[in-house]
Amino acid sequence: TEQAVAVAGGVIGGLLLFVLIGITAYLLWKKFCCLLSYEKLTSPVKTTNANTIFQDQSASEIQLKSTSRSRGVPFIIPPTLHGRDWINLTNEEQIQEDSDPYMIPQPGPRSSFHSLAGAYVVGTINPELYKFPEDKSETDFPEGNIGRLWFSIEYEQESERLLVSLIKVRKLQPPADSCSPFVKIYLLPDERSYLQSKTKRKTLNPQFDENFVFQVSSKMLLQRTLKFLVYHVDKQKKHHLLGQVIFPLKNEALTDDNKLVIWRDLEKENLEPPSDYGDIQFSLSYNDYLGRLTVVVLRARGLKLQEESHAASVYVKVSLMNHNKFIKSKKTAAVLGSPNPVYNETFSFKADQTELDTASLSLSVLQSIKGEKTHLLGRVVVGPFMYTRGKELEHWNEMISKPKELVKRWHALCHSM
Repeated sequence: TEQAVAVAGGVIGGLLLFVLIGITAYLLWKKFCCLLSYEKLTSPVKTTNANTIFQDQSASEIQLKSTSRSRGVPFIIPPTLHGRDWINLTNEEQIQEDSDPYMIPQPGPRSSFHSLAGAYVVGTINPELYKFPEDKSETDFPEGNIGRLWFSIEYEQESERLLVSLIKVRKLQPPADSCSPFVKIYLLPDERSYLQSKTKRKTLNPQFDENFVFQVSSKMLLQRTLKFLVYHVDKQKKHHLLGQVIFPLKNEALTDDNKLVIWRDLEKENLEPPSDYGDIQFSLSYNDYLGRLTVVVLRARGLKLQEESHAASVYVKVSLMNHNKFIKSKKTAAVLGSPNPVYNETFSFKADQTELDTASLSLSVLQSIKGEKTHLLGRVVVGPFMYTRGKELEHWNEMISKPKELVKRWHALCHSM
C-alpha cells in the first residue's frame, strides 16, 4: 500500500512539473510574439503607395538606421491638425480618422493596419499644409473691369500729415495698343491742387511704389476724400482718362503705426457736364426674400451752393413714399463746404414686393448754414411708371429685374418740390 501511494505521488508530481514547464514555455512564446509584432508595427511605413503596407526587410533595416540617427529632431503637429479626433490602435500607435483630407480614401472595411499605411510617418512633411493662401485680388477681376488700383494710407498725428503710397495698377484697358499710364492724386474737396506720379512707359500693369504727403489737420481729416485719376499719355502727348477711384476717409481708423493697404476697382468718370442744379450718384437694390429696399448714396457733383464756406454743410435726405404719402426718411452725415461731396452711406427700408408698384424714393440734397434756414439744392425721384419717366424709371425697373444686385446710376437734380 505504501508503495502504491509513493508511485501515485510521483506520477502526480511529475505531471504537475510537466504542466508548469509547459505554461512557462507558452508565456515566454507569447511574450516573444508580442515583441516581434511591436517591432514590425514600429518599422517605417511607405507613404508613396497606400496599398503597400511594409517595405521589404533590407529597406526597413536601412530606414531604421537612418531614423535612429535622427531621433533628436523634434516633430511638431501642424496647427491645422490641432483639435482633430484621434482613435487608438494596438501598441499605443495613433492615426487620424477619415476626416483627414490629406489621407487617401480606401474602399471597403478599414483595419488598423490598413489605416496605418495611409498615414504619414513621423518626420515627413505634407507640403499642402504649408501653402500660403492665394491673393485673389490679383486674379479675380469682374466682367467689364477697366483696371484695379492698390494704395496705402497712414496718418501721423503729431505732424498732421497724411501719407499716401501709390503701389500699383493692374489690367488697364487703354484706348490704343500701347499704354503709358500715370496717376493724379487729389485730397477733396480741394480740386485745384494735386500730386502726380511718374509716367510708366508701355505697360498695362504699372508698378509705381511712390509716396506722397498731404498736410491736413486731424479735425478735418475725416471730412476729406482721396481721389485717384489714372491717365494714359499717347504719342502726341495728349492725356486720356482711363478711370478713377474715390475713397472717403471718414470710415477709416487712421492712427500712428496703422498703415492700411487697400485696393479698389477703377470706375469710369461721368464725362457729361453737370446739370443746372448738379447731379447725384446712388445705387438701388431690392431683396425680394427679405422685403428690403436698399439705397447707397455715393456722391454728388456740380452743386450750386448758396454760400461757399466751410461752415456750410451739405447732406442728402432719402425718403420712402407710398401713394405720395411719407413713410420714412433717413439722412446722410453732413459734408462741409464742398460742391462735390462724397458720402458712401447705405440705408435700408422695409417694403413688401406688392408695394413696389406704388412706392417711390425721393433724394433731396440740402445745404445747412448755422443760424440760417436750410436750402434745397436739388431733388430727384425714382420709382415706377406712376411717378417717373426716363432714367429714373429705367433705374427702378433695372433694380426690380436684378434682385439682390446693386444697380448704380447718376441722376440730374431738379429744383421742383
